[in-house]
This record gives sequence, structure tokens and C-alpha cells, in this order.
Amino acid sequence: MKSPVSCRRRRLLQAGLGVAALYRLGAQASPTPLAPLNLQRRFLANGLEVIALPTPGASVSVQVWYRVGGKDDPVGRSGFAHLFEHMMFKSTRHMANEQFDRMTEDVGGSNNAFTTEDSTTYHCVVPANHLAPILWAEAERMSNLTVDQANFDSERAVVKEEYRQNVLSEPYGQLFNAVPSFGYQTHPYRRPVSGNIEELDAATLADVSEFHANYYRPDNAVLIVAGAFDARQLDDAVNQYFGSIPRPNRPIPRNTVLETRRIRDQTHRLPGKHAPLPATLLIWQGPRADSPDAVVWQIAQALLSLGESSRLAEALVYRDQVAQSVGFEAQLNAEAGLLVAHAMAAPGHAAASLATPLTREVQRLAEEPIAERELAKVKTQLMTAALIKRQTVQGLAELVGMAAMLRFDAAAATRDLDALQAVSAADVQRVVRRDVQQAARVTLLYEPQASSKPARPRSS
Repeated sequence: MKSPVSCRRRRLLQAGLGVAALYRLGAQASPTPLAPLNLQRRFLANGLEVIALPTPGASVSVQVWYRVGGKDDPVGRSGFAHLFEHMMFKSTRHMANEQFDRMTEDVGGSNNAFTTEDSTTYHCVVPANHLAPILWAEAERMSNLTVDQANFDSERAVVKEEYRQNVLSEPYGQLFNAVPSFGYQTHPYRRPVSGNIEELDAATLADVSEFHANYYRPDNAVLIVAGAFDARQLDDAVNQYFGSIPRPNRPIPRNTVLETRRIRDQTHRLPGKHAPLPATLLIWQGPRADSPDAVVWQIAQALLSLGESSRLAEALVYRDQVAQSVGFEAQLNAEAGLLVAHAMAAPGHAAASLATPLTREVQRLAEEPIAERELAKVKTQLMTAALIKRQTVQGLAELVGMAAMLRFDAAAATRDLDALQAVSAADVQRVVRRDVQQAARVTLLYEPQASSKPARPRSS
């Protein structure tokens, strides 16, 4: 439900938390500290950050994370970061259109990409003996991408069609796409990553060329290689292919707008043209991703909405039968965050009637004791999911990349599980009191309508 973690093949970057059945592995999350990840980090002279994660096996994951996301879209040109996610699979000086697909898929590997509010990521998994060609290809599209009218027009058309399918045609697509626009007050996060058709149509080739020059450069990227490789050979290949890419003289544009604190509640009604039933969204401001309380909100999120036995599902779907589906998400980005609860109404219930039971269940975390067994259960679920993710070279590299992008500290990924095990019930109640009970709220009421244009706040 997060503002779209958009991608070339509509893939959501998630930690795989649907593992409630694995609770049988134990009622207590192990207090034993876990071994840190074998993370080797260095910088090239041109500013490229290189992270190596050697693991046994027969494959490697190569990922390039660029520090450019939806927040960096030019004013009036939302969707640019997502557009460039697509552009990077077009031709370069020495590669034809879609050649990167052939270099990965034709050898039994895979590739994909995704765009978030803070970053754009290109990742692939290939047999280990194909590492060198992939490093060459990533360096080639970093430095020699063909930014021309033909590629721009073709990929803009693809992105517009994704918007039609994922936002305009989905029953609740416009509701979830509106979360950042109504949740944030001043920060560029207000512009959804997906952009919109009008602003994509207004873009020019000159706009695209400038965006590429500003952000697609070695000193704005992190190269992560995880899997089976010889460390010396990896260093030699990285030096050969990436070391000669020049660092531009121009500075990297950075956002300087801070999010302001919301001081009063707001309620907005949005027409749901394709919605079969009403829905309600509640939005509070949350901490940044690098906050010590980020892991606490991970636990709170799990208590509220992880699995059929979670608090929201048990109360609103099964006991009171006012909703057919519910959820809660802590959307914590690098510079600001949101806390979002939602419910799709059961037949016969209006959107406005869902706000009170949603709020009640979230606030109950702060007001009533949290059973030790319940807390241990969600810790086990989260620990199991995280450990499963670490078992693949792609998942391991993603964890490190997310830490580098969201917290500017790749090594933070080695400390996350220990921090999760240390969260107490008192910690959960403290953050809910501060960020929900004592904070202003935005309520979005989504009612089915025959046809109408969706409400939109002023652009920023």
C-alpha cells in the first residue's frame, strides 16, 4: 500500500513478512547476538562506493543503487526517477536496446529494477562465472546511456501505461497513490513516485538529459556484489570498468526542504470511481528510517497487521465484521516518515464508520498491556523472515543496499536483528503514544462513485 515502489515489471520490494506459520519454530526470539555480515567496503577515486559480500555458492547478485528517487523529481515533472528506471534498459554506446536482458536471462539469470522515494536500484542474479560481463554492462549504462528522443518517447509511453494500470484502473489505486500527497505537508515526498500523466507529457528531452547528468554518476551510486567471487578478481574488474568513469564537476542537487510538524487533524473525501466498497485511510507522521525507533515501529506494524491473527484483522474483520481487509504500514523514508492504517469496508458500512475502530485498535497498543507471548510471536515472525531473506544473494545485497540508502550506513544491516530482539513492550507503547495518541491525523474517506475526478491537493 505504500506509495508505489514502482518497477519495470511491477515488483514490490518487501521483506517477505508473511511467515506466521513459522511461529512454531519457537515462542521466543533468540537473544543470542548474530554474527555480523561479512561486509567489505571501499571507495573509488571517482566517488563510487563499492560493497562486497562474499558468500559460498554458485551465483552472484550485482546491484547498483543510485541516490535518486521520487523526492528528486523536478518540480512539475513528477515520475522522472521512475522514468529513468526504464530508460536504463535502453541502448548505450556499446549495447543495443534490451541487451542487458540477454546478458542475464539467456545465461539462466534474472534482472529487474525498482524506484522508491529515495533511490533507484538495478539488480540481477547470474552464475558466478558471468560476473565480469555484468560489471562491464553496469559501468557501460552508467556512463554511456543513449538519452535520445526515441528512447525517451518509448519509455514514457510505458510508464504512462503503468500509471493507468496500477493507479487509475486499480479499485483502490488512487487512494493509496494519494497517501504521500495528503500525508506530507512540505517535503518533496508529497509527489508520488509514479508521477502522473500530465507531468510526464510536459517533460522534454532537455529535462531528461539534465536529470541524467545530475544523478547518474559514480559519486551518487553504490555498487553491491554478493555471492561467490574471488575478492582480488572482483577488485580488478571494478577498477577496470568503473574506475575510468569521471566524476562530474557539477554538484549533485539535494533536497533542502524539511517536513513540518502537523498541528491539527484533517479529513478529506476522495471519490472512488472503481472502488467496489468504501475505504478509510488514517495517516500520522512517523520518524525517519535512521531513527532508533524505526525497528520499534517494525514491531508495532507486525502486532497490528502481520497475519490473520493480527490485532486489526482480529478486531475489525472477524470480531466486529466492519471491514473485509485491513492493514498498517510504517513508511519510513530517509528524511521523513508516515504511519498509515487502512480498512476496506464490509458491505453495508460507510467509510466514515471505520475511522473510530481503526484508531481504537492502534491506540490500544499504548493503553493496554502487551502480552509477552504476543510480542515474542511477532519477533519470531520478523526474525524468521529476515533470516530467510539473508539466505539468498539478492536478498542479502538488498538488505545492505536499503541500509546504505535509507540510513547512509550499510553496516547498519548487520545490527538490525539484534536491535529487533531488544525491543520491549514499553518501547512499543512509547512510540504509539508519541506518534499516534499525541499527534495530529489525516483521515482519507474513499467512497464509491459512478464517475468523478479524484481530489488532488495543491502541487509543490
